[in-house]
Amino acid sequence: MPAEPISMRKLKDILRLKYEKRLSHRKIATSLSISPGTVSSYVNRAKLMGIETWPLPSQWDDIQLSNHFLQTKITPRTAIPLPNWPDFYRQLKQKGVTKQLLWQEYLERNPDNHYSYPQLCRIYKEWLSRQQPSMRQTHLLGEKLFVDYCGPTMPIVNPDTGEFRGAQVFVAVMGGSNYTFAEATLSQQLEDWVMSHVRAFEFFGAVPDIVVPDNLRSGTTRACKYDPDLNPTYQQLAAHYNVAIIPARPLKPKDYVAPGIMYWQALKASFLLMATGLRAT
Repeated sequence: MPAEPISMRKLKDILRLKYEKRLSHRKIATSLSISPGTVSSYVNRAKLMGIETWPLPSQWDDIQLSNHFLQTKITPRTAIPLPNWPDFYRQLKQKGVTKQLLWQEYLERNPDNHYSYPQLCRIYKEWLSRQQPSMRQTHLLGEKLFVDYCGPTMPIVNPDTGEFRGAQVFVAVMGGSNYTFAEATLSQQLEDWVMSHVRAFEFFGAVPDIVVPDNLRSGTTRACKYDPDLNPTYQQLAAHYNVAIIPARPLKPKDYVAPGIMYWQALKASFLLMATGLRAT
């Protein structure tokens, strides 16, 4: 349903505020209690009639102005072309190529109908976010145990010598329930790594079907996307407890337990251990 035409007074106010006061369409709309789209529509009609000054030339009385505005139709704007996003993405991988440079080339191809640089960057960012869809992982109860050392170390003190050392925080999280075991050890060496698994199994009172570690050196001697080599001692641990060890692929955090869950569980475990006043013995 077409909108009702505005009054002649408001029409003249639009032209006055636009060409004499140089206000933006949004400010004009606020001043006159109309929409910015209405302001833009009447300003575009005025341009088609050759009106781009204020005061109005003498030939534009109220009757002439009203008749011409009613008869002047605005041609719908054609769709704004977009770059070929896959090509845009590939070109950005080349050395020295920037979004600004690609936008300037886009501007040369579409001088009369184009997006601004900020608009183009926003549309490209939205397109890029849709190119890496994530699949939700469902973890069965008791199936997988995710193990790793959390990032920050904990300061511990020897009560006899007063010596301070940094302790590593081992964290094991059940994928189905987020049930967490954490302990501090003096290092990430093989013995500490293996014995932390033993104590984790004792804590849970059971062993999982699969243990999923990160590719740290105590667990794997060679990180590989498809067939990593396990440390022999770690392999013997798996055979003893009859569990499968499947390390996460390098640089593939989504193979691991949800990174946010692992991080917060580890952080919570660190604070819990510190709150208990852990000391080296």
